[in-house]
Amino acid sequence: MKKLFEILQEVDIRQIFNKRDLDVTDICFDSRKAKEGSVFVAVKGTVADGHQFIPQVIDAGCKCVVCEDQPQKYPDDVTIVVVENSSLVLGKMASAFYDYPSRQLKLLGVTGTNGKTTIATLLYKMVSIMGYKAGLFSTVANYIGNEKVEATHTTPDSVAINKLMAEMVEAGCDYCFMEVSSHALDQNRVEGLQFDGALFTNITHDHLDYHKTFKAYIEAKKSFFDNLDKEAFSLVNADDKNGMVMMQNTRAAKNTYSLKGMGTFKAKIIESMFEGMQLDIDGHEIWTQFVGNFNAQNLLAVYGAAVLLGFDKMEVLVALSQLKSVDGRFETIRSKTGKTAIVDYAHTPDALKNVIETINLVRQGNQQLITVVGAGGDRDPMKRPEMAKEAVQGSSRVILTSDNPRSEDPAQIVEEMMKGVTFKERIKVLSIVDRKEAIRTACVVAQPGDIILVAGKGHETYQEVKGVKNHFDDREVINEIFNAEE
Repeated sequence: MKKLFEILQEVDIRQIFNKRDLDVTDICFDSRKAKEGSVFVAVKGTVADGHQFIPQVIDAGCKCVVCEDQPQKYPDDVTIVVVENSSLVLGKMASAFYDYPSRQLKLLGVTGTNGKTTIATLLYKMVSIMGYKAGLFSTVANYIGNEKVEATHTTPDSVAINKLMAEMVEAGCDYCFMEVSSHALDQNRVEGLQFDGALFTNITHDHLDYHKTFKAYIEAKKSFFDNLDKEAFSLVNADDKNGMVMMQNTRAAKNTYSLKGMGTFKAKIIESMFEGMQLDIDGHEIWTQFVGNFNAQNLLAVYGAAVLLGFDKMEVLVALSQLKSVDGRFETIRSKTGKTAIVDYAHTPDALKNVIETINLVRQGNQQLITVVGAGGDRDPMKRPEMAKEAVQGSSRVILTSDNPRSEDPAQIVEEMMKGVTFKERIKVLSIVDRKEAIRTACVVAQPGDIILVAGKGHETYQEVKGVKNHFDDREVINEIFNAEE
Protein backbone atom coordinates (compact mmCIF):
# COMPACT_ATOMS: atom_id res chain seq x y z
CA MET A 1 0.00 0.00 0.00
CA LYS A 2 1.16 3.51 -0.82
CA LYS A 3 -0.06 7.03 -0.18
CA LEU A 4 -1.48 8.88 -3.19
CA PHE A 5 0.96 11.81 -3.03
CA GLU A 6 3.85 9.35 -2.80
CA ILE A 7 3.00 7.85 -6.19
CA LEU A 8 2.33 11.28 -7.70
CA GLN A 9 5.65 12.79 -6.65
CA GLU A 10 7.17 12.73 -10.18
CA VAL A 11 3.92 13.61 -11.98
CA ASP A 12 3.25 17.05 -13.45
CA ILE A 13 -0.23 17.89 -12.16
CA ARG A 14 -2.33 20.55 -13.91
CA GLN A 15 -5.13 20.64 -11.33
CA ILE A 16 -6.33 18.61 -8.38
CA PHE A 17 -9.86 18.61 -6.96
CA ASN A 18 -11.00 17.29 -3.55
CA LYS A 19 -7.37 16.95 -2.60
CA ARG A 20 -6.64 14.27 0.03
CA ASP A 21 -3.72 11.89 0.55
CA LEU A 22 -5.52 8.58 0.15
CA ASP A 23 -4.30 5.04 0.78
CA VAL A 24 -3.70 3.31 -2.57
CA THR A 25 -3.81 -0.47 -2.95
CA ASP A 26 -3.34 -0.63 -6.73
CA ILE A 27 -3.22 1.36 -9.98
CA CYS A 28 -5.41 0.40 -12.92
CA PHE A 29 -6.39 1.72 -16.34
CA ASP A 30 -8.89 -1.07 -17.04
CA SER A 31 -12.21 0.07 -15.55
CA ARG A 32 -13.27 -3.54 -14.98
CA LYS A 33 -10.46 -3.96 -12.43
CA ALA A 34 -11.22 -0.79 -10.44
CA LYS A 35 -12.30 -1.23 -6.81
CA GLU A 36 -12.06 0.47 -3.44
CA GLY A 37 -8.42 1.48 -2.91
CA SER A 38 -7.68 1.71 -6.65
CA VAL A 39 -6.43 4.76 -8.49
CA PHE A 40 -8.01 4.72 -11.93
CA VAL A 41 -5.97 6.33 -14.72
CA ALA A 42 -8.21 7.29 -17.64
CA VAL A 43 -6.13 6.68 -20.76
CA LYS A 44 -7.21 7.67 -24.27
CA GLY A 45 -6.41 4.39 -25.99
CA THR A 46 -6.45 3.24 -29.61
CA VAL A 47 -9.74 1.35 -29.13
CA ALA A 48 -11.54 3.10 -26.24
CA ASP A 49 -11.26 6.28 -24.16
CA GLY A 50 -10.92 5.54 -20.44
CA HIS A 51 -12.65 8.82 -19.60
CA GLN A 52 -16.03 7.36 -20.58
CA PHE A 53 -15.72 4.76 -17.81
CA ILE A 54 -15.11 7.22 -14.94
CA PRO A 55 -18.70 6.95 -13.60
CA GLN A 56 -18.40 3.13 -13.49
CA VAL A 57 -15.11 3.15 -11.54
CA ILE A 58 -16.55 5.62 -9.03
CA ASP A 59 -19.56 3.33 -8.59
CA ALA A 60 -17.09 0.46 -8.00
CA GLY A 61 -15.65 2.32 -4.99
CA CYS A 62 -12.65 4.05 -6.60
CA LYS A 63 -11.84 7.28 -4.68
CA CYS A 64 -9.20 8.73 -7.03
CA VAL A 65 -9.25 9.30 -10.78
CA VAL A 66 -6.32 10.58 -12.84
CA CYS A 67 -7.48 12.04 -16.15
CA GLU A 68 -6.82 14.56 -18.89
CA ASP A 69 -10.35 15.99 -18.93
CA GLN A 70 -12.12 16.86 -15.67
CA PRO A 71 -15.45 14.99 -15.44
CA GLN A 72 -18.55 17.15 -15.22
CA LYS A 73 -19.95 15.35 -12.17
CA TYR A 74 -18.28 13.42 -9.35
CA PRO A 75 -18.86 13.00 -5.59
CA ASP A 76 -17.13 15.21 -3.02
CA ASP A 77 -15.22 12.23 -1.61
CA VAL A 78 -13.53 11.44 -4.95
CA THR A 79 -10.16 13.06 -5.70
CA ILE A 80 -9.70 14.14 -9.32
CA VAL A 81 -6.15 14.66 -10.60
CA VAL A 82 -5.96 16.38 -13.99
CA VAL A 83 -2.79 15.85 -16.06
CA GLU A 84 -1.58 16.65 -19.57
CA ASN A 85 -1.06 13.06 -20.76
CA SER A 86 -2.51 10.11 -18.85
CA SER A 87 -0.47 7.42 -20.64
CA LEU A 88 2.78 9.19 -19.70
CA VAL A 89 1.63 9.57 -16.11
CA LEU A 90 0.58 5.90 -15.82
CA GLY A 91 4.17 4.69 -16.22
CA LYS A 92 5.53 7.17 -13.70
CA MET A 93 2.85 6.27 -11.15
CA ALA A 94 3.36 2.53 -11.63
CA SER A 95 7.10 2.94 -11.21
CA ALA A 96 6.63 4.86 -7.95
CA PHE A 97 3.99 2.42 -6.66
CA TYR A 98 6.41 -0.51 -7.07
CA ASP A 99 9.39 1.38 -5.55
CA TYR A 100 11.14 2.18 -8.85
CA PRO A 101 12.26 -1.39 -9.66
CA SER A 102 14.04 -0.39 -12.89
CA ARG A 103 16.47 1.66 -10.80
CA GLN A 104 17.38 -1.44 -8.82
CA LEU A 105 18.28 -3.48 -11.92
CA LYS A 106 20.66 -3.13 -14.83
CA LEU A 107 18.00 -2.65 -17.53
CA LEU A 108 18.70 -3.00 -21.25
CA GLY A 109 16.01 -2.43 -23.91
CA VAL A 110 16.21 -3.92 -27.41
CA THR A 111 14.23 -2.36 -30.26
CA GLY A 112 14.09 -2.83 -34.04
CA THR A 113 12.03 -4.79 -36.56
CA ASN A 114 13.92 -8.10 -36.52
CA GLY A 115 16.20 -9.73 -33.96
CA LYS A 116 14.70 -8.29 -30.76
CA THR A 117 13.61 -11.62 -29.30
CA THR A 118 16.86 -13.40 -30.15
CA ILE A 119 19.12 -10.68 -28.73
CA ALA A 120 17.13 -10.12 -25.53
CA THR A 121 16.83 -13.86 -24.90
CA LEU A 122 20.50 -14.57 -25.59
CA LEU A 123 21.57 -11.79 -23.23
CA TYR A 124 19.29 -13.26 -20.56
CA LYS A 125 20.82 -16.73 -21.13
CA MET A 126 24.35 -15.36 -21.26
CA VAL A 127 24.29 -13.62 -17.88
CA SER A 128 22.78 -16.81 -16.42
CA ILE A 129 25.71 -18.81 -17.81
CA MET A 130 28.05 -16.29 -16.16
CA GLY A 131 26.40 -16.83 -12.79
CA TYR A 132 24.00 -13.89 -12.51
CA LYS A 133 20.24 -13.87 -12.08
CA ALA A 134 18.23 -11.98 -14.69
CA GLY A 135 14.72 -11.15 -15.84
CA LEU A 136 13.40 -11.14 -19.40
CA PHE A 137 10.52 -9.48 -21.25
CA SER A 138 10.11 -11.06 -24.70
CA THR A 139 7.59 -12.01 -27.37
CA VAL A 140 7.98 -15.70 -26.50
CA ALA A 141 7.79 -15.50 -22.69
CA ASN A 142 8.75 -13.41 -19.68
CA TYR A 143 11.11 -14.77 -17.04
CA ILE A 144 11.78 -13.92 -13.41
CA GLY A 145 15.04 -15.76 -12.90
CA ASN A 146 14.17 -19.30 -14.02
CA GLU A 147 10.42 -18.83 -13.51
CA LYS A 148 8.49 -18.57 -16.76
CA VAL A 149 5.62 -16.08 -17.01
CA GLU A 150 3.44 -16.23 -20.13
CA ALA A 151 3.73 -13.20 -22.42
CA THR A 152 0.63 -11.65 -24.01
CA HIS A 153 2.41 -8.70 -25.68
CA THR A 154 5.97 -8.10 -26.87
CA THR A 155 6.10 -5.27 -24.32
CA PRO A 156 3.43 -5.37 -21.56
CA ASP A 157 1.58 -2.34 -20.19
CA SER A 158 3.27 0.02 -17.69
CA VAL A 159 1.63 -1.49 -14.61
CA ALA A 160 2.44 -5.08 -15.61
CA ILE A 161 6.04 -4.14 -16.46
CA ASN A 162 6.67 -2.55 -13.07
CA LYS A 163 4.90 -5.33 -11.17
CA LEU A 164 6.99 -8.01 -12.90
CA MET A 165 10.14 -5.96 -12.47
CA ALA A 166 9.44 -5.59 -8.74
CA GLU A 167 9.14 -9.38 -8.59
CA MET A 168 12.51 -9.65 -10.37
CA VAL A 169 14.09 -7.40 -7.72
CA GLU A 170 12.44 -9.45 -4.96
CA ALA A 171 13.77 -12.66 -6.55
CA GLY A 172 17.33 -11.28 -6.50
CA CYS A 173 17.75 -10.48 -10.20
CA ASP A 174 20.68 -8.23 -11.11
CA TYR A 175 19.79 -7.66 -14.77
CA CYS A 176 16.70 -7.29 -16.93
CA PHE A 177 16.48 -7.50 -20.71
CA MET A 178 13.42 -6.17 -22.49
CA GLU A 179 12.09 -6.19 -26.02
CA VAL A 180 10.76 -2.70 -26.64
CA SER A 181 8.19 -2.62 -29.44
CA SER A 182 7.23 0.42 -31.51
CA HIS A 183 3.66 0.09 -30.21
CA ALA A 184 4.95 0.27 -26.63
CA LEU A 185 7.00 3.36 -27.41
CA ASP A 186 4.11 5.09 -29.15
CA GLN A 187 1.79 4.26 -26.24
CA ASN A 188 4.32 5.33 -23.55
CA ARG A 189 4.41 1.89 -21.93
CA VAL A 190 8.08 2.24 -20.93
CA GLU A 191 7.66 5.75 -19.50
CA GLY A 192 9.14 6.05 -16.00
CA LEU A 193 11.66 3.24 -16.51
CA GLN A 194 15.37 3.91 -16.11
CA PHE A 195 17.29 2.16 -18.88
CA ASP A 196 21.03 1.56 -18.55
CA GLY A 197 21.28 0.86 -22.25
CA ALA A 198 19.29 0.74 -25.49
CA LEU A 199 20.07 -1.46 -28.51
CA PHE A 200 18.81 -1.01 -32.09
CA THR A 201 18.85 -3.95 -34.52
CA ASN A 202 17.34 -2.77 -37.82
CA ILE A 203 14.19 -1.29 -39.26
CA THR A 204 12.24 -2.66 -42.21
CA HIS A 205 8.67 -2.76 -43.51
CA ASP A 206 6.36 -3.70 -40.62
CA HIS A 207 3.46 -2.44 -38.47
CA LEU A 208 2.34 0.16 -41.00
CA ASP A 209 -1.23 -0.88 -40.21
CA TYR A 210 -0.64 0.85 -36.86
CA HIS A 211 1.90 3.60 -37.60
CA LYS A 212 0.46 4.42 -41.07
CA THR A 213 3.79 5.75 -42.42
CA PHE A 214 7.35 4.44 -42.37
CA LYS A 215 8.47 7.83 -41.02
CA ALA A 216 6.17 7.47 -37.99
CA TYR A 217 7.49 3.94 -37.42
CA ILE A 218 11.10 5.20 -37.44
CA GLU A 219 10.25 8.11 -35.14
CA ALA A 220 8.64 5.73 -32.63
CA LYS A 221 11.87 3.70 -32.47
CA LYS A 222 14.02 6.83 -32.34
CA SER A 223 12.07 8.22 -29.36
CA PHE A 224 13.53 5.40 -27.25
CA PHE A 225 17.05 6.77 -27.80
CA ASP A 226 15.97 10.41 -27.54
CA ASN A 227 14.77 9.78 -23.98
CA LEU A 228 17.84 7.97 -22.63
CA ASP A 229 19.75 9.50 -19.70
CA LYS A 230 23.29 10.73 -20.31
CA GLU A 231 24.58 7.99 -17.98
CA ALA A 232 23.15 5.30 -20.28
CA PHE A 233 24.65 3.82 -23.46
CA SER A 234 23.21 3.33 -26.92
CA LEU A 235 24.31 0.53 -29.25
CA VAL A 236 23.08 0.52 -32.85
CA ASN A 237 23.59 -1.59 -35.96
CA ALA A 238 25.79 0.51 -38.24
CA ASP A 239 24.96 -1.80 -41.16
CA ASP A 240 21.38 -0.55 -41.14
CA LYS A 241 20.94 2.82 -42.87
CA ASN A 242 18.74 4.06 -40.01
CA GLY A 243 21.19 3.03 -37.31
CA MET A 244 22.86 6.42 -37.02
CA VAL A 245 19.46 8.14 -37.22
CA MET A 246 18.55 6.51 -33.90
CA MET A 247 21.44 8.27 -32.14
CA GLN A 248 21.03 11.75 -33.66
CA ASN A 249 19.52 13.33 -30.55
CA THR A 250 20.47 10.94 -27.79
CA ARG A 251 22.32 12.09 -24.69
CA ALA A 252 23.59 8.56 -24.07
CA ALA A 253 27.06 7.28 -24.97
CA LYS A 254 27.12 6.29 -28.67
CA ASN A 255 28.31 2.85 -29.81
CA THR A 256 27.92 0.84 -33.00
CA TYR A 257 28.34 -2.74 -34.20
CA SER A 258 29.03 -3.86 -37.76
CA LEU A 259 29.79 -6.83 -39.99
CA LYS A 260 30.46 -4.69 -43.04
CA GLY A 261 32.46 -1.66 -41.93
CA MET A 262 33.72 0.32 -38.99
CA GLY A 263 32.12 0.04 -35.58
CA THR A 264 32.80 0.01 -31.87
CA PHE A 265 32.35 -3.76 -32.16
CA LYS A 266 33.18 -5.68 -35.34
CA ALA A 267 32.79 -9.26 -36.56
CA LYS A 268 33.05 -11.39 -39.69
CA ILE A 269 31.96 -14.89 -40.66
CA ILE A 270 34.88 -17.24 -41.33
CA GLU A 271 32.92 -20.42 -42.06
CA SER A 272 29.22 -21.32 -42.10
CA MET A 273 27.21 -24.57 -42.21
CA PHE A 274 23.84 -25.79 -40.91
CA GLU A 275 25.50 -26.97 -37.69
CA GLY A 276 26.90 -23.51 -36.88
CA MET A 277 29.51 -20.95 -37.90
CA GLN A 278 33.01 -19.80 -37.07
CA LEU A 279 33.12 -16.09 -36.23
CA ASP A 280 35.86 -13.55 -35.72
CA ILE A 281 34.66 -11.07 -33.10
CA ASP A 282 37.00 -8.18 -32.35
CA GLY A 283 39.99 -10.31 -33.40
CA HIS A 284 39.01 -13.46 -31.51
CA GLU A 285 37.74 -16.61 -33.25
CA ILE A 286 34.85 -18.58 -31.75
CA TRP A 287 32.57 -21.39 -32.91
CA THR A 288 28.85 -20.73 -32.41
CA GLN A 289 25.74 -22.87 -32.79
CA PHE A 290 24.07 -20.30 -35.06
CA VAL A 291 23.89 -19.81 -38.83
CA GLY A 292 23.72 -16.79 -41.13
CA ASN A 293 24.57 -13.11 -41.41
CA PHE A 294 21.56 -12.03 -39.37
CA ASN A 295 22.60 -14.33 -36.52
CA ALA A 296 26.18 -13.08 -36.74
CA GLN A 297 24.77 -9.57 -36.29
CA ASN A 298 22.64 -10.73 -33.37
CA LEU A 299 25.62 -12.37 -31.63
CA LEU A 300 27.76 -9.30 -32.20
CA ALA A 301 25.03 -7.15 -30.67
CA VAL A 302 24.89 -9.48 -27.65
CA TYR A 303 28.67 -9.29 -27.31
CA GLY A 304 28.72 -5.48 -27.55
CA ALA A 305 25.87 -5.04 -25.07
CA ALA A 306 27.47 -7.40 -22.56
CA VAL A 307 30.81 -5.57 -22.79
CA LEU A 308 29.06 -2.20 -22.35
CA LEU A 309 27.29 -3.60 -19.29
CA GLY A 310 30.73 -4.20 -17.80
CA PHE A 311 31.40 -7.89 -18.45
CA ASP A 312 34.89 -9.14 -19.30
CA LYS A 313 35.35 -9.60 -23.08
CA MET A 314 36.90 -13.06 -22.88
CA GLU A 315 34.24 -14.27 -20.44
CA VAL A 316 31.57 -13.02 -22.85
CA LEU A 317 33.17 -14.84 -25.81
CA VAL A 318 33.27 -18.11 -23.88
CA ALA A 319 29.59 -17.71 -22.95
CA LEU A 320 28.69 -16.87 -26.59
CA SER A 321 30.12 -20.19 -27.74
CA GLN A 322 27.80 -22.01 -25.30
CA LEU A 323 24.57 -20.31 -26.39
CA LYS A 324 21.91 -22.19 -28.38
CA SER A 325 19.25 -20.82 -30.71
CA VAL A 326 16.00 -19.35 -29.42
CA ASP A 327 12.77 -21.36 -29.89
CA GLY A 328 11.39 -20.99 -33.39
CA ARG A 329 14.37 -19.01 -34.67
CA PHE A 330 16.14 -20.99 -37.42
CA GLU A 331 15.21 -24.17 -35.54
CA THR A 332 16.37 -27.25 -37.47
CA ILE A 333 14.54 -30.60 -37.65
CA ARG A 334 16.01 -33.52 -39.62
CA SER A 335 14.16 -36.54 -41.02
CA LYS A 336 15.38 -40.13 -41.09
CA THR A 337 15.35 -39.88 -44.90
CA GLY A 338 17.79 -36.96 -45.02
CA LYS A 339 15.42 -34.01 -45.39
CA THR A 340 16.01 -30.84 -43.34
CA ALA A 341 13.19 -28.61 -42.10
CA ILE A 342 13.85 -25.15 -40.71
CA VAL A 343 11.21 -23.38 -38.62
CA ASP A 344 11.62 -19.63 -38.32
CA TYR A 345 9.53 -16.73 -37.00
CA ALA A 346 10.36 -14.61 -40.09
CA HIS A 347 7.14 -12.66 -40.64
CA THR A 348 8.43 -9.56 -42.42
CA PRO A 349 9.80 -9.37 -45.98
CA ASP A 350 13.31 -8.51 -44.74
CA ALA A 351 13.41 -11.27 -42.13
CA LEU A 352 12.22 -13.82 -44.71
CA LYS A 353 14.84 -12.60 -47.19
CA ASN A 354 17.58 -12.95 -44.56
CA VAL A 355 16.60 -16.51 -43.66
CA ILE A 356 16.36 -17.59 -47.30
CA GLU A 357 19.73 -15.98 -48.12
CA THR A 358 21.29 -17.81 -45.17
CA ILE A 359 19.93 -21.16 -46.35
CA ASN A 360 21.07 -20.51 -49.93
CA LEU A 361 24.60 -19.72 -48.79
CA VAL A 362 24.81 -23.06 -46.99
CA ARG A 363 22.87 -25.45 -49.25
CA GLN A 364 24.89 -27.33 -51.82
CA GLY A 365 24.64 -29.03 -55.19
CA ASN A 366 21.15 -30.16 -56.11
CA GLN A 367 19.56 -29.41 -52.76
CA GLN A 368 16.19 -27.74 -53.33
CA LEU A 369 14.66 -25.12 -51.01
CA ILE A 370 10.90 -25.43 -50.56
CA THR A 371 9.42 -22.50 -48.65
CA VAL A 372 6.06 -22.56 -46.86
CA VAL A 373 4.91 -19.08 -45.86
CA GLY A 374 1.79 -17.04 -45.12
CA ALA A 375 0.91 -13.59 -43.79
CA GLY A 376 -1.08 -12.58 -40.72
CA GLY A 377 -4.62 -11.24 -40.86
CA ASP A 378 -5.63 -7.89 -39.31
CA ARG A 379 -2.06 -6.71 -39.86
CA ASP A 380 -0.24 -4.55 -42.41
CA PRO A 381 -1.62 -5.80 -45.77
CA MET A 382 1.06 -4.01 -47.81
CA LYS A 383 3.72 -6.54 -46.83
CA ARG A 384 1.73 -9.55 -48.13
CA PRO A 385 2.86 -9.37 -51.80
CA GLU A 386 6.39 -8.50 -50.59
CA MET A 387 6.49 -11.69 -48.50
CA ALA A 388 5.55 -13.79 -51.52
CA LYS A 389 8.03 -11.94 -53.72
CA GLU A 390 10.95 -12.65 -51.37
CA ALA A 391 9.92 -16.29 -51.01
CA VAL A 392 9.68 -16.87 -54.76
CA GLN A 393 12.92 -15.08 -55.64
CA GLY A 394 15.02 -17.16 -53.24
CA SER A 395 13.33 -20.58 -53.29
CA SER A 396 13.12 -23.54 -55.64
CA ARG A 397 9.42 -23.94 -54.87
CA VAL A 398 6.95 -21.98 -52.73
CA ILE A 399 3.71 -22.92 -51.00
CA LEU A 400 1.62 -19.94 -49.93
CA THR A 401 -0.61 -20.75 -46.99
CA SER A 402 -2.43 -19.45 -43.94
CA ASP A 403 -0.60 -17.87 -40.98
CA ASN A 404 -2.83 -16.40 -38.25
CA PRO A 405 -5.75 -15.15 -40.37
CA ARG A 406 -7.50 -13.76 -37.26
CA SER A 407 -10.77 -12.16 -38.45
CA GLU A 408 -9.86 -12.20 -42.17
CA ASP A 409 -10.53 -14.80 -44.86
CA PRO A 410 -7.27 -16.79 -45.22
CA ALA A 411 -7.94 -17.46 -48.90
CA GLN A 412 -8.17 -13.71 -49.51
CA ILE A 413 -4.83 -13.16 -47.72
CA VAL A 414 -3.16 -15.79 -49.93
CA GLU A 415 -4.68 -14.13 -53.00
CA GLU A 416 -3.18 -10.79 -51.94
CA MET A 417 0.21 -12.48 -51.46
CA MET A 418 0.00 -13.83 -55.03
CA LYS A 419 0.08 -10.26 -56.32
CA GLY A 420 3.81 -10.27 -55.54
CA VAL A 421 4.40 -13.22 -57.89
CA THR A 422 4.93 -12.60 -61.60
CA PHE A 423 3.08 -14.69 -64.20
CA LYS A 424 6.34 -16.40 -65.17
CA GLU A 425 7.10 -17.31 -61.54
CA ARG A 426 3.69 -18.86 -60.83
CA ILE A 427 4.83 -22.19 -62.24
CA LYS A 428 6.74 -22.85 -59.01
CA VAL A 429 4.06 -21.59 -56.60
CA LEU A 430 1.25 -23.54 -54.96
CA SER A 431 -1.58 -22.07 -52.86
CA ILE A 432 -2.73 -24.37 -50.05
CA VAL A 433 -4.75 -22.44 -47.47
CA ASP A 434 -4.73 -25.23 -44.84
CA ARG A 435 -1.36 -24.76 -43.11
CA LYS A 436 -0.99 -28.37 -41.98
CA GLU A 437 -1.69 -29.61 -45.49
CA ALA A 438 0.77 -27.04 -46.91
CA ILE A 439 3.53 -28.29 -44.60
CA ARG A 440 2.67 -31.91 -45.39
CA THR A 441 2.83 -31.20 -49.13
CA ALA A 442 6.25 -29.56 -48.78
CA CYS A 443 7.57 -32.54 -46.82
CA VAL A 444 6.20 -35.04 -49.38
CA VAL A 445 7.54 -33.09 -52.39
CA ALA A 446 10.99 -32.73 -50.80
CA GLN A 447 13.62 -35.29 -51.75
CA PRO A 448 16.41 -36.55 -49.47
CA GLY A 449 18.87 -33.68 -48.99
CA ASP A 450 16.29 -30.98 -49.70
CA ILE A 451 15.49 -28.15 -47.28
CA ILE A 452 11.99 -27.13 -46.19
CA LEU A 453 11.60 -23.66 -44.70
CA VAL A 454 8.40 -23.13 -42.70
CA ALA A 455 8.27 -19.42 -41.96
CA GLY A 456 6.09 -16.95 -40.09
CA LYS A 457 5.02 -18.57 -36.82
CA GLY A 458 8.22 -19.92 -35.30
CA HIS A 459 7.71 -20.48 -31.56
CA GLU A 460 3.93 -20.01 -31.67
CA THR A 461 1.83 -22.96 -30.53
CA TYR A 462 -1.50 -21.73 -31.85
CA GLN A 463 -3.26 -20.54 -34.99
CA GLU A 464 -5.80 -17.76 -34.54
CA VAL A 465 -8.88 -18.14 -36.76
CA LYS A 466 -12.03 -16.01 -36.37
CA GLY A 467 -10.93 -14.85 -32.93
CA VAL A 468 -10.27 -18.39 -31.64
CA LYS A 469 -6.77 -19.66 -30.87
CA ASN A 470 -6.50 -23.31 -31.89
CA HIS A 471 -3.48 -25.40 -30.96
CA PHE A 472 -1.00 -25.47 -33.84
CA ASP A 473 2.76 -25.90 -33.72
CA ASP A 474 4.76 -26.01 -36.97
CA ARG A 475 7.44 -28.10 -35.24
CA GLU A 476 4.94 -30.70 -34.02
CA VAL A 477 3.45 -31.00 -37.50
CA ILE A 478 6.87 -31.48 -39.12
CA ASN A 479 7.98 -34.05 -36.54
CA GLU A 480 4.73 -35.99 -37.01
CA ILE A 481 5.23 -36.10 -40.79
CA PHE A 482 8.93 -36.96 -40.57
CA ASN A 483 8.32 -39.73 -38.02
CA ALA A 484 5.78 -41.31 -40.37
CA GLU A 485 8.31 -41.50 -43.20
CA GLU A 486 9.89 -44.87 -43.94
